[in-house]
Amino acid sequence: MRLAAVALCAAALCVGFLPISGCQRVASVAAAPPAASGDKAAPQAEGVALTADEIEKTGIATVAAAATTHAPESIGYAVVMTREAIAQAVADLASAGAAERQSRSVLARGRRLAGTPGAMSVEAQEAAERQATVDHASLLLVERRLSATYGRNAPWRDNYNSPQLSALATGETKLARVTFPLGALGPATPATLRLTHLGETQGGKSVESVSLWSAPADASIPGRSFFAVLKGSDAGEGERLLARAPIGAAAAGVVVPFSAAVISGGKYWCYVEAKPRLFVRTAIDTSMPTDDGYFVNGGITPGAKIVTASAGLLLARELNPSTAAD
Repeated sequence: MRLAAVALCAAALCVGFLPISGCQRVASVAAAPPAASGDKAAPQAEGVALTADEIEKTGIATVAAAATTHAPESIGYAVVMTREAIAQAVADLASAGAAERQSRSVLARGRRLAGTPGAMSVEAQEAAERQATVDHASLLLVERRLSATYGRNAPWRDNYNSPQLSALATGETKLARVTFPLGALGPATPATLRLTHLGETQGGKSVESVSLWSAPADASIPGRSFFAVLKGSDAGEGERLLARAPIGAAAAGVVVPFSAAVISGGKYWCYVEAKPRLFVRTAIDTSMPTDDGYFVNGGITPGAKIVTASAGLLLARELNPSTAAD
């Protein structure tokens, strides 16, 4: 009887524990995290992927980015001087020089004839000396006026018969006065300047200065002023131009064509074909424009394929993936 009672109690305990262990087992299974649905899917690539047919329909064209170097530039303003003032100065210089040579010749002839039957009278000799002195002073005045107006370091400072001065007087070349605001340039004089029309459309070619030298300070604008000789420029006399002077060391980079740039979110971008038929939008800095595009020294490597046609369609496709080529 006692053994039967013990067996009966053990059986009751086992039956009581069965629901508890079963609940724990179910809870353990329910707490296990479900398998991620995207574990086997590849991550989506950035950019716009197109088929060959879509590329043909949208007219997408690319160009390989060429390696180049470019220095940061400071911006100033220039005005093309009228040739009338230069022509007048050249004419005054020629007249004063001719008068000075003539009076000097008369004085020299009188001195050679001194003591001979053909000698000049004392009064005539004194008059010749006075005239030679006056004409020499007039010549010096014209030269100093020219130096004060166009700078002491002008290319013709040692030769007022310089062909360069004559070319400016005839309009074959043009002279621009350039002023950079205070602090825009360092102490050194730039070797060359690039000058373009104000409001020039993108892609317009600049003109590089032939020669450059310091000019008298501009009383109306604090800063540094220069004279620049332009050859082959279509700028009109009196026209105001935009001047760019290189400052600092040149950096290596590439030029992104103007036609490649698109604007989104207040920033400039271009599309690069990172892989065949995959176009990735890349941010570009437009603070260093050149004649052919924007100089970029980061984010785009030489040889990269830059989209130069239909970049706007790529942007629309990226922002609205449902947009398809017609």
